[in-house]
Amino acid sequence: MKISCRILSIVAVVVFLVAPFARAASGHNYIFYVGTYTEEGGKSKGIYAYRYNSSTGEITALGLAAEATNPSWVALHPNGRFLYAVNELPKYQGPNSGGVSAFSVDRATGKLTFLNEVRSLGADPCYVTVDQTGKYVLVANYTGGSVAVFPILPDGKIGPASAFVQHEGHGPNAERQEGPHAHSIDLTPDNRFAVVDDLGLDEVLVYKFDAGKGTLTPNNPPFAKTDAGAGPRHFALHPSGRFAYVLSEMARTVTVFANDPATETMHPLQTTSTLPEGFSGRNDDAEIRVHPSGKFLYASNRGHESIAVFAIDPTKGTLKVVEYTPTGGKEPRGFAIDPTGTLLFAANQKSDNIVVFKIDPVTGRLTPTGKVLEAPTPVAVTFLKVD
Repeated sequence: MKISCRILSIVAVVVFLVAPFARAASGHNYIFYVGTYTEEGGKSKGIYAYRYNSSTGEITALGLAAEATNPSWVALHPNGRFLYAVNELPKYQGPNSGGVSAFSVDRATGKLTFLNEVRSLGADPCYVTVDQTGKYVLVANYTGGSVAVFPILPDGKIGPASAFVQHEGHGPNAERQEGPHAHSIDLTPDNRFAVVDDLGLDEVLVYKFDAGKGTLTPNNPPFAKTDAGAGPRHFALHPSGRFAYVLSEMARTVTVFANDPATETMHPLQTTSTLPEGFSGRNDDAEIRVHPSGKFLYASNRGHESIAVFAIDPTKGTLKVVEYTPTGGKEPRGFAIDPTGTLLFAANQKSDNIVVFKIDPVTGRLTPTGKVLEAPTPVAVTFLKVD
């Protein structure tokens, strides 16, 4: 009996000692890609890659993944084998159009191999999305004020456009809203609707997306309005699908919409500032994300140089300010939450770094981890699970 107890004690000690290593081994490895501006000071040469272990928190720079011209926004194919980037320029391979580039992904090294590129059909494309089936790439052309859909060929290359929609009209701000400015295009989780924020029109346009044909058809109603002169920029959907959040760059606000996932019709519930009371300096809102838990919302402030943290009411979907966290750099244009919901990566465009924050799972508050990654003119961050 004594021997048995002693053996059990030894086993318990071994389990206790091994358990932390077992937990670490059970984590996942990711590669995250960073889109940049190459024509802003000449610091960047294209798309950069980093390796991230979600259990240990270890991050390793992999360097330049591929040379590209102004790949300001990047998106991954659902199969993880291809990456797509916009080439944000007004005249790229011809007048009044930027480009969209396709790359194959080496999951072992993070390197990207160029496949092909096509004209985006509008100037300054600033956002790219891949649909859930992996058959189409959708692009928003900012200066062009248009959106386009391109088929993805079996080898990952991009084919000729299957859809193109030119927006019309303008907003009240003569300087910034002289015409339409499509700033983002996102697909709903069921792949049935494409949602477009148009900064120039103060509209959140909704299109029915046909994943069989790659076409866009105006929804009924075709759009939801933000406040006049607000300048909607980016869109985030709550995991429940019942609430939508629109970040307005010019008004420096987040508008909460009640959303019907079946019809993608939105009705405004609340508009709240992304800035602390009393702040009067220059500021342009940039990025918005809902935490995977659905409990928190984050928005970046360029000028105030912060991430605004909000708690989401689980019943109403409305927002309550938690804090404003300095990003540790200048112009936090983009940021991303890692797939586990543990860390937030803030891309500070004008200080050439990405600052990593720990997310409190109870309060949503952000705490600097002390990790600051060198990255030239970073804009967008996207994660690829590799094991």
